Amino acid sequence: MLPTVPLQYPRRSAAEMEARARALTELLQTRRSVRDFAPDSIPQVVLQACLAAAASAPSGANKQPWTFVVVQDPETKRRIREAAEVEERTFYAGRAGERWLEDLEPLGTGPEKPFLETAPALIAVFAHRRGAEAGQRNYYVDESVGIASGMLLAALHHAGLASLTHTPSPMAFLSEILERPAHERAYLLIPVGYPAEGCRVPDLKKKPLDEVVIWR
Repeated sequence: MLPTVPLQYPRRSAAEMEARARALTELLQTRRSVRDFAPDSIPQVVLQACLAAAASAPSGANKQPWTFVVVQDPETKRRIREAAEVEERTFYAGRAGERWLEDLEPLGTGPEKPFLETAPALIAVFAHRRGAEAGQRNYYVDESVGIASGMLLAALHHAGLASLTHTPSPMAFLSEILERPAHERAYLLIPVGYPAEGCRVPDLKKKPLDEVVIWR
């Protein structure tokens, strides 16, 4: 049994809770996936603080089954782009299926991924399928890494950085290029930076709350 410590959790008034919840909601509702980045460098300390937020996420049995690899080296980004585009060309050439491509068409995406080079940083998220040593187990890995990734995206946006969730499939090339051990698998690739001047994004609409929330 682990030792315990007092929980530091201030109880706020209903009005304060509502104000804080609304402020965060309004901020997160302005987040958009960006595919057109400025090449300007971003502060390392900001990335580090955002990654600290992600690493504070809850996880199954507190195993913390994640690794975040921050890629800023231009040559490594070039190699990642080339490998990702190989998979993307296969995807768009038929792996996706006709219906999937129809759903993607309004978004204007394609197999070319220049943002993987222009974004000043790429964060590759790796999930630990098991522990590093024989016999070690991890639990609820996808759920745990998904929560950590969501917290990272929120932290990046809160800090003033744009990001994109990029998931070329399969992503085994990331493990090879970034020299990750066998017990880790690539989970997500997140380009991070500032939007390019004049950047435009699709005019998307979110479902109204009454379509996605049920009260019982």
